[in-house]
Amino acid sequence: MATVELTFSALPAHVRTARLVATAIARRTGVEESLLDEVRLAVGEACSRAVEAHRVHCPGEPIRIELRDDSGRFEVTVSDLAPSDEHEQDHPVDLGTLSDSFTQGFGIAVIAGLADDVEVVPSPKGMRIRMSWPASANGQAPA
Repeated sequence: MATVELTFSALPAHVRTARLVATAIARRTGVEESLLDEVRLAVGEACSRAVEAHRVHCPGEPIRIELRDDSGRFEVTVSDLAPSDEHEQDHPVDLGTLSDSFTQGFGIAVIAGLADDVEVVPSPKGMRIRMSWPASANGQAPA
């Protein structure tokens, strides 16, 4: 299992860099070419949400992205340090039960539509969004 970690300050310009890095690693990991736009858009949405949350709550703190290939999956986790008002404890959110205002404000519905698998864990200490897509086991895009 290979892991790449990236941290960036809460500036909108850095979202583009995060998208480019995620797309390059997804390609190297073996994510099908037809899914790369979905990876790019989902990572961009998650990072944009984190940038906005940080700009309001903790502009000096970095946003963290972890990209990994694990058991035939390409996984991206975007973590921020902005407190969530939605939940008091760390636990995954059931994406099917989110209210419209929650998904509208954070773009979680968009991410859920783009990624193959999504887990959202809000807490008073920040939010973690984990997304994944199928990838080839040998790190080469399928022929």
